Amino acid sequence: MTTFVQFHLLTSYGPSNPNRDDQGRPKQAMVGGAPRLRMSSQSMKRALRESSFFSLELEGHIGTRTKRLHEKLVSHLTAKGTDATRAAEIATEVAGIFGKIDAPRKGEVARVATTLAFISPQEWRLAEELAEQIAEGKDVPKDKELKKLVLRRADGAVDIAMFGRMLAEDADFNRDAAVQVAHAITTHTAQAEEDWYSAVDDLNKAEETGAGHLGETAFGSGIYYQYVCVNCDLLVENLDGDRELAARGLEALARALPQTAPAGKQNSFAHRPMAFFMRAEAGSRAPRDLSGAFFTPVDRKLRELGVNDLQTASVRALELTAAQIDRCYFDGQPEPSSSLCTLNDENQTTLSDIVRFVGEAVRGR
Repeated sequence: MTTFVQFHLLTSYGPSNPNRDDQGRPKQAMVGGAPRLRMSSQSMKRALRESSFFSLELEGHIGTRTKRLHEKLVSHLTAKGTDATRAAEIATEVAGIFGKIDAPRKGEVARVATTLAFISPQEWRLAEELAEQIAEGKDVPKDKELKKLVLRRADGAVDIAMFGRMLAEDADFNRDAAVQVAHAITTHTAQAEEDWYSAVDDLNKAEETGAGHLGETAFGSGIYYQYVCVNCDLLVENLDGDRELAARGLEALARALPQTAPAGKQNSFAHRPMAFFMRAEAGSRAPRDLSGAFFTPVDRKLRELGVNDLQTASVRALELTAAQIDRCYFDGQPEPSSSLCTLNDENQTTLSDIVRFVGEAVRGR
C-alpha cells in the first residue's frame, strides 16, 4: 500500500506581502463566505527549492528551471574550442530536446526556449556530453532516439521528483509530482491594507516643503494554514528507486517547511516567520487536508473553542477536526503523527523529532 506523509502548519505573519497578485496586493480568497489572505502553492514551492535546507542538504541533487540551456551549451562548446557559429547550431539541436527554441535575436548567437524546462543535473551533463560528441563529428541518433540519450524518466533530482515537471514536446518524460502543496489561507477573516509613505529628498532646499516622493504599498497580516501531502512511493520511484535519497529529501522538506517563506517585499517588511505549530502524519490511509477546520473563521468561534486568542484557537480547531475525522471514519484510531507547538511548554516535541519521524516513514523503519 502507498505510504503518505502529510504536513499541517500554522504560521503567524506580521504586516507583510510575501506573495503578490497582478495589482501588487497580497493574494486573497473567499473561504466560507469570509475574506482571507492567501499564498499560492507556486510561491511556496519556489521558496522551498531556493531554501538553504535544499541547497545544502541536497547539494548535487537539485534541478535547474530555465529557458537558457542553448546559451549555456554555446558557452560550454566555445570554451572547448568549437567555432561560435557551429556551437550555436549544435546547441539548437541539443537544447531542442527539451522544447522549442525561439529564433535568435538580431546580432545574437544565443537563443532561448519558448517555455521553461526543468532539467536535472544528470540531464544537464548528458546534454553537454551529447553536444561535445556532435562537435567531434560522431554519429548520433535522431528524433526520439536522440531524446533518450538525454531525457530521464527518473533520476537523482530531488526537486523534480517532488514537484514534477511537464515537457510539452514529449510527455513521455514528464514527472508526476510526489509532493502536493496547497494554497495557504488565513485561519481567520483577513484583508489587505494600504500603506501610504513618503520619501525625503536629502538635497531639498530648506525653504521647500513636501516630500521628494509619494507612494503606497499593500500588505496584510494573519495566521496561515499550510497543507502539504507527500506520496512516498512515487517519490522513491521518481528518484529511480533510491530510497535513502528520498528520505533525505523528505527530511530536508520537513526542515524547510516551518522555516521558509516566499520572499516578496522582504526588504520592506522583513517577514521571517517560523511556524508555531506543525503536525506530521504518516500512513497508508487516503490523504485529507484539514482546511475544513477554518471554513468558519476562528475569529467567529473563539467562545465555542473556549479560548481568547487566534493562535490557540487555530491549533484547537485543527486538532478537533482531525480527531472528529478519525472518530467518524477510523473508529477513533489516528495514524501515527508527531506535532510541535511553540505556544506552551507542555509539548516537548522538537523539529528534529519530526524530521526523524518522516525519514523513518520512507526508510520503512
